[in-house]
Amino acid sequence: MWRLPVEAPFEQDVELAVIDDEGVHALVFPCQRRPDGWINAVTGEALDIHPTHWRLWQIHRCDVSGLQ
Repeated sequence: MWRLPVEAPFEQDVELAVIDDEGVHALVFPCQRRPDGWINAVTGEALDIHPTHWRLWQIHRCDVSGLQ
């Protein structure tokens, strides 16, 4: 179930959806909400995004990064 960005937990892997020139789509990597914004949970890189909604990340992080 998708939820509003303001309801997202801090420092927990979530799936974010954004609206861009191509429409609404989910990001393909887990993200984490931090007090100063959003980061890519795999790389730790800060994200310059404005998500429209979120849900819990369903894939283990190691599956996404290729590490087993």
